[in-house]
Amino acid sequence: MASTVAVIDYGSGNLRSAAKALAAVAPAGTEVVVSAEAAQVARAGRIVLPGQGAFADCMAGLSAVPGMLEVLADAVRRRGVPFLGICVGMQLLADRGLEHGVHQGFGWIGGDVMRLDALWGGNPAHLPIPQMGWNSLVCRASHPLLEGVRQGDHVYLAHSYALRAADGGDVIATTEYGSAVTAAVARGNVAGVQFHPEKSQAVGLRILANFLRWSP
Repeated sequence: MASTVAVIDYGSGNLRSAAKALAAVAPAGTEVVVSAEAAQVARAGRIVLPGQGAFADCMAGLSAVPGMLEVLADAVRRRGVPFLGICVGMQLLADRGLEHGVHQGFGWIGGDVMRLDALWGGNPAHLPIPQMGWNSLVCRASHPLLEGVRQGDHVYLAHSYALRAADGGDVIATTEYGSAVTAAVARGNVAGVQFHPEKSQAVGLRILANFLRWSP
C-alpha cells in the first residue's frame, strides 16, 4: 500500500504550495493528500501542518475541524507518526502564543511564541517587522532534517512572531535577525520550521525530502 503524507487543511491558506513541493520530492509510491478529514489524517504515515496568519486564528481553525485535535494527539503523541509544522504550524507546537492575548498551543515544544521585538527586548537596530525575505540558516545541531543543508544556506521567511524555546536543545537551526531567532525545532518525532520550505528553492526541497525519509 502506498505511503500517505497528509497536509492538514483547516483554512489557513498556502496548503497547495506545500503539497506540491512535497509531491515533487516524494519517493515513488508516496501519495500526498490535502485533507480536512480527521479520519484520513489518522491513516497517514506522515503529517504536515502549514499555517499562515495569527496564532489564535490558526488554532481556532484547527479546533473547528471535527476530531482533528484528537487525531493529532493520538497519531503524533501516542503512535509516533512523524510530524512537520510550517510557519504558524510550527508556532502551534509551543506552550503559548502571545499574539493579541495569551493563547494555548499544543505544548509539544516548550516555550512561548513572542513578537520579534519582545524577543529582542526592544528594537535598537530598527529592523522592520515582519521579517520578510531571505535569510541565512545557522545550524545549531546535527539532525536528519538538516542533512545536506550547509551553514549559511538561505531560506524564505515571513513572520512577526517567533518561538522562544524553553529548552535550547529543541532548537536545531536559527536565523540572525536582531538576535538569534528560532528557525527550526525538533523533539522526538515532532519537527517544525519557521521558514517556508516550499518557497525556499533547493534548500527547502531538500529539507522536505529529508522529512519524508526521516525515521525518528
